[in-house]
Amino acid sequence: MFARKTALLTLGFGLAMSTAAFGQETLKIGLIMAYSGPFADTANQMQAGIDLWLAQNNGEIAGKKVELIKKDTGGPSPDVAKRLAQELVVRDGVDVIAGFTLTPEALGAADVATQAKKLMVVMNAATSIVTEKSPYIVRTSVTIPQVNYAFGKWAVEKGGVKQAYTLVADYGPGHDAEKSFAKGFTEAGGTIVGADKSPVANPDFSAFVQRIKDTKPEAVYVFIPGGAQPPALGKALAERGLTPPDTKLFGQGELTLPEAIESMGDTAKGIITTFHYTMERDDPLNNEFVKAYREANNGRSPDLFSIGGYDGMHLISEALKKTNGDASGDALVEAAKGMAWDSPRGPVSIDPETRDIVQTVWIREVKEVDGKLQNVVIDSIPNVKDPLHGAQ
Repeated sequence: MFARKTALLTLGFGLAMSTAAFGQETLKIGLIMAYSGPFADTANQMQAGIDLWLAQNNGEIAGKKVELIKKDTGGPSPDVAKRLAQELVVRDGVDVIAGFTLTPEALGAADVATQAKKLMVVMNAATSIVTEKSPYIVRTSVTIPQVNYAFGKWAVEKGGVKQAYTLVADYGPGHDAEKSFAKGFTEAGGTIVGADKSPVANPDFSAFVQRIKDTKPEAVYVFIPGGAQPPALGKALAERGLTPPDTKLFGQGELTLPEAIESMGDTAKGIITTFHYTMERDDPLNNEFVKAYREANNGRSPDLFSIGGYDGMHLISEALKKTNGDASGDALVEAAKGMAWDSPRGPVSIDPETRDIVQTVWIREVKEVDGKLQNVVIDSIPNVKDPLHGAQ
């Protein structure tokens, strides 16, 4: 029975590939994302970025009409993602697989992309190892080590800090953030004087913050999910006098998303964060993107998920132009390697060896601008690669 299923699946892949080889008038892109469940908003923001790109390009890529086929994983399930990828290839005959809200989704679909020889564009999943799981994967988002390793070095070399205490959420992304920030920080000559992990859904930071206060560090680095946590942590730090400028506060960009700043109020002032995309950056291409995005989404602003989807579509388009319409995975992946373009986030490129994105890491500080608190770019680190590729 297993052998029969394998043969059918292999036959299905072969039929799908032979169909794609005959220049179609329609380019089919299969999207695998968590459209429902706790990560639905992430998928919605990615989808909005994809839709905006298509709207700005007449729904076409290299002269072909684009057909999007959406598949909902409901959350971080590699098994579901694998099954959906197989359906997209065998039953729907897609040319490209894309999306991937979460790392488990990307890992689940990777083998299917390899077997079917399909370009797989990862528009969000941010764990370093993702692109290593298939030679057909290209990423247009970010990795957590990419921004935090560079940020750790910056904190010492330009931020003027020699000691820091780290507090991160106790799950995969938090662990990655802590390790990469600490690695950059210590390599630049800094010392981590304490480290703590808080529960992912943590409503009360008082015990953690008290331990930080007792240590009396120069700076605190935090990585926590968005939502209600940044205001709760900001309040706990302020109550114990651990706020800028007396104590420098560093974190990844989620800490100071606009809604978080609004909830934190004046306690957000002076917080320094790192991100690969910041909508407040005053650049003609970014300003145009933010304006168009808001007009298309009832005033909602774009975020890191939006730009991953938007740039993912750009990559697919430019790759297909370079292949003169050849949508085979081998041709598209080769076309994507080394590709470079100006994105609303800044200049980006695809590393030809790792197929991962190379981009500017932005350093922002919360400041008051025209009576309103917002992130302001204070520095940038250009051409940053993921530091962990190839590391054991």
